[in-house]
Amino acid sequence: VDGVVVEGVSQVDSSPLTGESIPKEVKEQSRVFAGIINISNLLKIKVNKSFEETSFSKIINLTENALSRKANTEKFITKFANYYTPLVVFTAMGIAFIPPLFIPGALFSKWLYRALILLVISCPCALVISIPLGYFGGIGASSKRGILIKGSNFLDNLSNLKRVVFDKTGTLTKGVFKVIDVIPENGISREDLLKISAYAESQSNHPIAKSIVEAYNDEIDISLIKEYKDLPGYGIYAKIDDKDVYIGSDKLLHKNDIPHDKCNIGGTVVHVVVNNTYVGYILISDVLKEDAKETVLLLKNLGIEDIIMLTGDNEESAKKVADELGIDKYYAELLPSEKLEVMEKIMKDKEGITAFVGDGINDAPVIARADVGIAMGGLGQDAAIEAADVVIMSDKPSRIIDGILIGRKTKSIIWQNIVFALSVKGFFLTLGALGMATMWGAVFADVGVALVSIFNAGRILYNFRNRY
Repeated sequence: VDGVVVEGVSQVDSSPLTGESIPKEVKEQSRVFAGIINISNLLKIKVNKSFEETSFSKIINLTENALSRKANTEKFITKFANYYTPLVVFTAMGIAFIPPLFIPGALFSKWLYRALILLVISCPCALVISIPLGYFGGIGASSKRGILIKGSNFLDNLSNLKRVVFDKTGTLTKGVFKVIDVIPENGISREDLLKISAYAESQSNHPIAKSIVEAYNDEIDISLIKEYKDLPGYGIYAKIDDKDVYIGSDKLLHKNDIPHDKCNIGGTVVHVVVNNTYVGYILISDVLKEDAKETVLLLKNLGIEDIIMLTGDNEESAKKVADELGIDKYYAELLPSEKLEVMEKIMKDKEGITAFVGDGINDAPVIARADVGIAMGGLGQDAAIEAADVVIMSDKPSRIIDGILIGRKTKSIIWQNIVFALSVKGFFLTLGALGMATMWGAVFADVGVALVSIFNAGRILYNFRNRY
């Protein structure tokens, strides 16, 4: 069951869900999920989801259903087997009956034996079984790393990625904002600017809004807030006592024709307007994730041609993050709808498979549009699990590297199986045509090749078991 801690403090092992080996602390109000192991103190937990509705149950169901979405290689082999098997059967029947009927002295038993050898050698079991098992092994290895892949076609796409497009906040950065400066203008005090901003933002659940309220660190008198309106992509309007307050991005001020400072500062700038007068701005800073820079570097080393960042932040903030991470191309000051337009342009202008990495349902339209939609931090986010093609259960962007490597290793193993099976069968078929193959050789060419291919497909689970 999923639930919320109502009493106690403990360390829990979340590796069954996220692949993280380091225990984390949970306390009152912390969310806990089915599959997590309590390793220290007693916890009292309020259950809020039955097993059928838990993240763990959804992961199991999606993993089981992943095999229904087949890669092109699987589709080809299945289609090939549909024509190949009847052809082999009719060929074997021809070998068993035609020579004894038309060749003087030909023994039916001898040709029947050759036909049976042909049937055994030609059985497509090694191909039909080992290839789906190879993809299943890749999907299983991914799930052990906390990467949920919804089908072998998406695993194939990961191995062939040409470009990766990242959302910034919550994906490359922690999404934990802090107020680092308050700049008042036009006669307002620093304290009053922060107070009126906190009142205006107090009804919002946005991380930036929460950071401003936290910086204010005083009680909010809700009765003073007469009206509140969220303006998606722009900011917030609030009527506080007798004041009309607009607080938000540069675009909000341009939309209302309010002159203001350009603020060429590396950081997120929240502008404040009271009764159509610009009164200053609040500077917010986000923190890069520890493995974000390493992820960008490793993607380049893996041969990813383009790494692009999309953000609603201002140009200066976006440039600062892009420079720190080594990202060459970025798009700043984008509304949610504009992100989708930019993504479509990127995919139209360049050939090859494009992945988009976002932090959940907020980026759902772009995630759905990408060739491979990847949602970060899917643990407990049902909408993210449903929307994306690939769900990374932790908040580590470096898991994308694991997904690409597993995809490429899976593809390599599958082609090893195909080449090995066809080579061995071709060799024994040649011997069979010359009358030199035995039934034991035929059995090896069928069962032996199938077993070797199955064991080879299982290597992917071992190879990535202890990567970190």
